[in-house]
Amino acid sequence: MGRVTRTEIDLALARAMVASALVEATASGALVSAAVVDAGGHLIAFERMDGAEIAGPVLAPDKAFTAVAHRIATHELAPLVAPGGPLVGMNAAAGGRYVCFAGGLPLWSDDRVVGGIGVSGGTAEQDLAAASAALAVYEGREEVG
Repeated sequence: MGRVTRTEIDLALARAMVASALVEATASGALVSAAVVDAGGHLIAFERMDGAEIAGPVLAPDKAFTAVAHRIATHELAPLVAPGGPLVGMNAAAGGRYVCFAGGLPLWSDDRVVGGIGVSGGTAEQDLAAASAALAVYEGREEVG
């Protein structure tokens, strides 16, 4: 996977990423919330589609936070936190803020994570696809506008 060289994610980029996630969600028939956070897990941009689940404003930022904190896609954490896994119980840490199902992706710049995207409200596949669309904007593979 090629890693982009960026030192930070500004508001314009974060908004473009969220917009791309919502376009993908709409195309798949999902109603989602999407969030972009910085390297410290702090919210930069967030949107909730009309009619999206009420848990999205918590889950989308927490998926992004989890991806940043652990430098891994949230769907890749699921088997690690399952009973018998090496990280069992991790999802109860950080006040329950760690989310271990699809929709959270870290944003890499060279060898460090500079932010994350989190999407919640669709199926696991829809959330991951919407987050991947946002990642494509971050990586310069897609443009919104």
